[in-house]
Amino acid sequence: MPSLRKMALAAAAASLLGAAPAQAETWNMPTPYAEADFHTINVRQFAKDVEEATKGELKIVVHSAGSLVKHPEIKNAIRSNQVPAGEFFLSLLTNENPVFGVDSLPFLATDYDQAWKLWQASRPVVEKLLEKQRIKVLYAVAWPPQGFYSKFDVATPGDLKGLKLRAYNPLQQKLAVELGMVPTQVEVPDIPQAFATGQVAAMMTSPSTGVSSKAWDFVKYYYDVQAWLPKNVVAVNVNAFNALPKASQDAVLKAAAAAEKRGWDLSKAETATKTKLLVDNGMTVQKPSAELKAAFEAAGKVIIADWTKQGGADAQAILDAYRK
Repeated sequence: MPSLRKMALAAAAASLLGAAPAQAETWNMPTPYAEADFHTINVRQFAKDVEEATKGELKIVVHSAGSLVKHPEIKNAIRSNQVPAGEFFLSLLTNENPVFGVDSLPFLATDYDQAWKLWQASRPVVEKLLEKQRIKVLYAVAWPPQGFYSKFDVATPGDLKGLKLRAYNPLQQKLAVELGMVPTQVEVPDIPQAFATGQVAAMMTSPSTGVSSKAWDFVKYYYDVQAWLPKNVVAVNVNAFNALPKASQDAVLKAAAAAEKRGWDLSKAETATKTKLLVDNGMTVQKPSAELKAAFEAAGKVIIADWTKQGGADAQAILDAYRK
């Protein structure tokens, strides 16, 4: 039989082991945008909140500007657990399923209140589809309303014919074709070069992207058409999330809820600030003519009808919930 001394030592060792702190977990998190972008600022605050709430047991290391994983690959990197978490532009997934493009439907939701209502209507469907790919949605944040940038003054629908448009998702490509423009896929970092080489002469994007790409260096006109408010999604691999202790899971979800609210507030402030910067840097900022706006809205209706057919029951359910 073991001696009482040995038994006491064993008990003390077991007690020490049981009191040892849990092994700290580190998540690498890619995001496509630059350090100064409000989405990146918001993600970094989210990571800080998680680390503080878990007392360092979960540390999220943010890799901005596509430095760890390029934007088009982030979603699949989360799915395969190459990275536990990441941020991506939701409508990039439209070719996988039309539902992912709901927030880029032209002139369906054109202000922040409408965009928030649309997110509440679409979130359950988006979550269901992504969960099938082992991806859990944490939160989403809208970009400012999308405007139209052009090298040339555009007063009528006829002025759009043949114009080369930078189109960043399939729905925008359809809009370009519907309006007689020529769509070209160009990522944000390549925008200045695309304009300089004549690859594109116009784009539809937010005031944020207009400022970050210094649009005044290559276009003169900005039309505040408020076409749609697309969203970024911050998501986590389901297995990585489930592997966390319950307290850490709760901390992540609480920080995500705070990040969503903060992010939408940041986006609203961003709209006013960045639109003013376009003006301050010499761009002509104006509302579209009634004729041009009507042409955009008519094209939007065609695209929404087509999207609803392609998206089937899920798409119709989203629209029904949104239009209640």
